[in-house]
Amino acid sequence: MTGFVSFVSSGPGDPELLTLKAVDRLQKADVVLFDDLSSGPILGHARPGADLVGVGKRAGRPSPKQDHVSRLLVDYALTGARVVRLKSGDAGLFGRLEEELTALRASGIGFEIVPGVTSASAAAAAACIPLTRRLTARRVQFVTGADVTGGLPESLNWAALADGQATTVVYMGKRTFARLVAELMARGLPGDTPALLAEAVGHPTQVLLRTTIAGLAARLEAEGPGDMPGLILYGPLAEGETP
Repeated sequence: MTGFVSFVSSGPGDPELLTLKAVDRLQKADVVLFDDLSSGPILGHARPGADLVGVGKRAGRPSPKQDHVSRLLVDYALTGARVVRLKSGDAGLFGRLEEELTALRASGIGFEIVPGVTSASAAAAAACIPLTRRLTARRVQFVTGADVTGGLPESLNWAALADGQATTVVYMGKRTFARLVAELMARGLPGDTPALLAEAVGHPTQVLLRTTIAGLAARLEAEGPGDMPGLILYGPLAEGETP
């Protein structure tokens, strides 16, 4: 008997941002394999008796290898279990979803993907700003600031990233932002371009810092990335007042 895997997007961490479908799948699961940022109160929706297995990856910390995570998904599903793979943010954004789907397809295991609130939307909402602005930011682009080695990806579209009329969201970019900004400024993006650092979005420890790309690059280079997960927005960001 073969089980079934639900890839459930947990949002940025606030359990009130879970979808009804996400809660339903958690309540029915026999096994929940969860990311670090999906732990805490969100796991309170899992049914009593479900196996809860942490498989999160965090930069600079010992983490399970992706092959191991994919193997766990397959092994649990082959027992006939209803498995939830709980991923932070939206499962389809920088979450290594494709590798896990490939493993399930190769083993003939059925699955579904439950979308959720990505950290970019949650950060903009927390800062009370839109991701788009009529006439000045008609395009939004998401980019990862780290490749598989943890360094800045070499194959970035620099012309697009230096576009002053786009809102750019950098995931996993605190460690590499200083180098990213140096490249952007060399391509003509002004150093006083507005930037927002959003850390621990959706958690009680949430921090929002409004600054410029040059100011943020200098701060991160001097102080280091710290331990809190974060993402960076830059471009023609609207002014807002954090509640």
